[in-house]
Amino acid sequence: MFDIKWIREHADAFDQALAKRGFEASAARLIALDDSRRSHITKLQEAQERRNSASKEIGKAKGSGDDARAQELIDEVAQIKAFIQSGEEEERRLNSNLEAEMAVIPNLPHDDVPEGEDENDNVLLRAHGEKPQFTFNERPKEHFELGETLGDMDFTTAAKLSGSRFVVLKGQVARLERALGQFMIDLHTQENGYTEVSPPLLVHDAPLYGTSQLPKFEEDLFKTTTGHYLIPTAEVPLTNLVAGQIVPEDTLPLRVTALTYCFRSEAGSAGRDTRGMLRQHQFQKCELVSVTAPDQSLEELDRMLACAEKVLQKLGLHYRVMTLCTGDMGFGARKTYDIEVWLPGQDAYREISSCSVCGDFQARRMNTRFRPADSKHPVHVHTLNGSGIAVGRALIAVLENYQNGDGSISVPEVLRPYLGGLEKIG
Repeated sequence: MFDIKWIREHADAFDQALAKRGFEASAARLIALDDSRRSHITKLQEAQERRNSASKEIGKAKGSGDDARAQELIDEVAQIKAFIQSGEEEERRLNSNLEAEMAVIPNLPHDDVPEGEDENDNVLLRAHGEKPQFTFNERPKEHFELGETLGDMDFTTAAKLSGSRFVVLKGQVARLERALGQFMIDLHTQENGYTEVSPPLLVHDAPLYGTSQLPKFEEDLFKTTTGHYLIPTAEVPLTNLVAGQIVPEDTLPLRVTALTYCFRSEAGSAGRDTRGMLRQHQFQKCELVSVTAPDQSLEELDRMLACAEKVLQKLGLHYRVMTLCTGDMGFGARKTYDIEVWLPGQDAYREISSCSVCGDFQARRMNTRFRPADSKHPVHVHTLNGSGIAVGRALIAVLENYQNGDGSISVPEVLRPYLGGLEKIG
């Protein structure tokens, strides 16, 4: 969400920033809607002033015995009241129209975000580690081949239970997935300074509007018959913990994390990644969310990225960090880093974490502010979110990078305490 006053004062800059994202110029249209709204509000204010003055004149007319004049004024006040009543409804409609128009416009990219159309224009920031070298001669297997050979990854039964894009994990692979999630949440709470939260997985529409999934991306969500939505990411409830609040300045930056299931319809992903676990309707993810003062947010983005990277470093996985271009960033982001892990079975890098700074874009939608010590007026906070990391994709990466020639999987050393000291599965 945007400040219409800022758009009025920076119309050209607003449209130029939208153009970098491939979005149409919108300043003139928004300003025209705001002009109509402001003009109507002025008429309402004038009507209210006239009602007040006419009401006073009624008493004077009656006091002087001018009953005819008093009746004229009474009739005028009645007409003004009717206009004000309908006018207030019109004001709500005009406000709603302007808000609805702004709600579907993406956030403006930071000046240092590379311009581009899609993932092919993303820029390599850095890489960590080396690709694994296997001693066996066969090509490295993909995760679903390994999981099905172990007998602990069952897509056929999952399809009978729930349809496509689901999996049933069993035995040691299920235990390995659980170990990954527990390792991540422990790392972020014990070493990275995040507070663990166990949030609801069902939310109303207001939190989804606050984090900008609604109204534009409703088709990507699962909605219940009660009006609740299944969360597509724990970003939604975590960020909205401060919705509608004036946050104490001394609590910033606020850092929270949650290990939850996430649910996505993948409406725009038909035909993509249909084999295996890479793109599921239901998956686990360890989410990181920060709420900061405006002058802290870019530094916090670097810190969040480092926290997510630490997960892969401790797992001993090769990855690279990409700065997303303007055409590949998410709707609510001002700047995003993607971490892409190496998957030898696919012979490709795949996204495993995305860390974004949103500026005050979400805070305006949630009406979340703080009062700086040197200001009488509260200002909007900045919000950030990141995957720390996607558990299912981490499972894929461990299976493919730690596979052995006999089909067994070596357990990364950092996970062994979560598996009773087990060094190998299969």
